[in-house]
Amino acid sequence: MTIQIVNAGECIRIYTGAVIPSDCDCVIMQEDVERNADIIHIEVGHKAGQNIRLAGEDIQVGDVVLKAGKSLLAADIGLLASLGIPELKVKRRLRVAFFSTGDELCSLGEIPQAGQIYDSNRYTIYAMLSSLGIEFLDMGVIPDQPEAIEAAFIEAANGNDAIITSGGVSVGDADYVTDCLRRVGKINFWKIAMKPGKPLAFGTVKNAVFFGLPGNPVSVMATFYQFVQPALRLMMGQTKQTPIRFTVPSLTAFKKPPGRVDFQRGIIETNEQGQLVVKSTGRQGSGILSSMSQANCFIILPKDSGNVAAGDEVLVEPFDGLI
Repeated sequence: MTIQIVNAGECIRIYTGAVIPSDCDCVIMQEDVERNADIIHIEVGHKAGQNIRLAGEDIQVGDVVLKAGKSLLAADIGLLASLGIPELKVKRRLRVAFFSTGDELCSLGEIPQAGQIYDSNRYTIYAMLSSLGIEFLDMGVIPDQPEAIEAAFIEAANGNDAIITSGGVSVGDADYVTDCLRRVGKINFWKIAMKPGKPLAFGTVKNAVFFGLPGNPVSVMATFYQFVQPALRLMMGQTKQTPIRFTVPSLTAFKKPPGRVDFQRGIIETNEQGQLVVKSTGRQGSGILSSMSQANCFIILPKDSGNVAAGDEVLVEPFDGLI
């Protein structure tokens, strides 16, 4: 490309993306000038440097473009392309195996027998893992038989980085997951001071980490987002992310005994004064999955807190960026 010389009292027409002649320091949009043959009239008020993008104004020599531990988003891919970088080393995708336990469960497409319900947890876990870009193995529903559960653990541990189960971690006569884990692996802890989600289990099977989620659908989602997802992100090589939480007035009163952190489902909205407020989605049972579907946030009531009156400030954690 030939760059013309521009003398004093002259101007030159260039197009978007063109190189600026070295004698010029300002670009004026053509709609801001008047042209009469070869005479150009320009109003006053223009400044040096306007409408010019300097080389290196975005990234300079020696700058860190992307730090290790960052999940590549659309802007990151574009940034790499702008620097002419066609490829880079990344960590491989995590491999996660998951299954549900329970004789009362049937999969979609099957006809429920007397006393059976559809297994919603496996499909919920499938969707939550999909949003993380993880490779996964859906092992279906495993019956409430110790030998079947142990065999599933061993199969899941082969070639996978993590194992996620739902159900069977409580104290019922047919809750075999934690006992089976002790025989084929190691259990690090079981039960947490959280509602919903108290019977959460964590351990290892061979080289795979294990997350035993409760059987109730809301408990599955609450424990996944508060414990499993952050752990998987760290395993993926991402840096630790602090969830976005802030306080807003509650339009709903809550009854709560001290002793556990309570993750209520709520809806953040703007009142007539333009202020953010939050209200409950209604019934908060751990089996009411519609409360998660209707909500756009968790309302987090601390472990030692008691009842909450309408108008009190409560801590919220928006789903946007979480789910």
